[in-house]
Amino acid sequence: MNTFQNKVVWITGASSGIGEAIAMAFAKEGAKLVLTARRREELERVKVRTRLPDSSVLILPMDVTEFDQANVAAAKIIQTFQRIDIMVHNAGVSQRSYIKDTDLDVYRKLMDVNFYSTVALTKAVLPYMIQQQGGHFIIISSVAGKIGTIMRSGYNASKHALHGFYDSLRAESYHDNIKVTTVCPGYIRTNVSVNALNENGSKFGKMDVNQENGIAPEECARQILNAVKKDKKEIYIGGLKEVAAIYLKRFFPSLLFDQVRKNIPE
Repeated sequence: MNTFQNKVVWITGASSGIGEAIAMAFAKEGAKLVLTARRREELERVKVRTRLPDSSVLILPMDVTEFDQANVAAAKIIQTFQRIDIMVHNAGVSQRSYIKDTDLDVYRKLMDVNFYSTVALTKAVLPYMIQQQGGHFIIISSVAGKIGTIMRSGYNASKHALHGFYDSLRAESYHDNIKVTTVCPGYIRTNVSVNALNENGSKFGKMDVNQENGIAPEECARQILNAVKKDKKEIYIGGLKEVAAIYLKRFFPSLLFDQVRKNIPE
């Protein structure tokens, strides 16, 4: 895929951070956008920023954990644009709490938002992509999808699950020309830590130092679009420290485990 001109791109978590940056990047390349998040007013703000005509942007507010709405939402997009070319699974929530303190309901919410919502939406979109014999899923996982770290047990688990599911989808959908790019960002300058869940499901409410000093979401979005153009299967985006940790786990896992044990989050 060398151009995104007139491609229909559905983005969840499109109201801020990486999702908003991805929306802006696709808009600059002439795509038609479907913007999903819970806050309509923020989606309207993003729509204005794209400078796309009304006919090229569909605002589709929803809570992605209302799984029964997935088919309804996909049908509305087909009714509006007649196709869905790219599905960007970006909606997500992080965590900042120790396992011994964390309520089971917090783990359920993390899995619902980060994993089960993507499964529900994928199953809603997949029949249309099979029918049109083409499509691309962009999965915003995390370096945490490769490495388990302190105070992020549920978040890590939900991101690990994405890799297993979408590796299977990539293989199963090959002959239908449906592609999958799994993105593993490290520290990106967003409010992910501020909005993270604590042990009882409330907002953590603090900006991590590493997050504050992370790369810009616009740079993250640029790298994602380039990867999709090249049909990359999996990419790592971030600083040297977090990206190197992925390779450290692959080749020297015991060394990484020792480092993780000592690395108490700020």
